[in-house]
This record gives sequence, structure tokens and C-alpha cells, in this order.
Amino acid sequence: MTRRMFGAALGAAVPAGAADIPRPVRAKVFPAPGGATIDTSKHKGKAVVIEFLLTTCPHCQKTAAILQRMQDEFGARGFQAFGLAINTEDPAVIEAFRQRFGVKFPVGWSKREDAHAYLQHPVMLAMKMPQLVFIDRRGVIQAQYAGDNAFFDDASQAANFRKKILELMK
Repeated sequence: MTRRMFGAALGAAVPAGAADIPRPVRAKVFPAPGGATIDTSKHKGKAVVIEFLLTTCPHCQKTAAILQRMQDEFGARGFQAFGLAINTEDPAVIEAFRQRFGVKFPVGWSKREDAHAYLQHPVMLAMKMPQLVFIDRRGVIQAQYAGDNAFFDDASQAANFRKKILELMK
């Protein structure tokens, strides 16, 4: 019996952080500026990190900048970062975010309820931002972190990202 089934059998909510890990990537197409899309199921063979973010969140902005450094460092070796804003669907706001923080990787948007479903996050609980999803080359989500996790500790955040990305690229 999975954690979800067990929680449902007890009539209780699934606790935060109880997403099924590992799990296959759920096929989902997210819109992006200029009519582009981000299709979560089309990147097998690459290590992928998806950042669910708020364009106005300083923690999300810092994380996006670090992910851009990782994209620059590992992109040629099969790494791809994506961003999905959950606070706006305005292409101009997303482009301004990318420009202001030097983000060159694709950033689209997601409805909040779609983000909750993708992350297996209970809708009745606030999401701590950003939310990161780490996907291996086989298309399996191997890790996911909420913004209040020690993974985002200021002193080790970039090192934590680098280590996890290298694990995914194996």
C-alpha cells in the first residue's frame, strides 16, 4: 500500500513532503512566452531540474540565478533547467524576471493547482517556495525539495545543486 493509499484509508491528509519518490515524470505541457511550451516528458536522456517559482520571491530569484550557473556549467553535458512561475501568466513579467536575474533557460507558467498536482503537494497546505524537482536521464523524479528545506541553506545551496545534478547525470 502506498503512502497515499494509506493516508486515504485513514481519512487523513498526506503530510507535506510525502510525494512518491522516485516516480516517473508526469507528462505535462506548460505554456511559455512566445507560444513556446515546456513539455516535462520530452527530455529523457537529460538530467532536468524544474523550479516552481514566484517571480517576486527573493529566494526563488536566487535559486534561478544558481540554476543558470548550473545550466552554463553542465548544459553541454546533458543538463536542462526549467522555471515555472505560479504567480503570473503574463509573458512580459516572466521575460522581465529572466532579464533581471540573467536567466537564459526556459521559464513558463503553471496554474497553482497544476503545480500542486505535479508536486503531489496537498492543496490545503501552503507551498514553501521555490519548489525544485530533480529528474534523472531516464525520466524519473529522484528528488524534490521545498524552499524551507536545508537543501537551500545559503552556505551550501550551490554545492547541493551541483552534487544532485552530478548524481542525475550518471
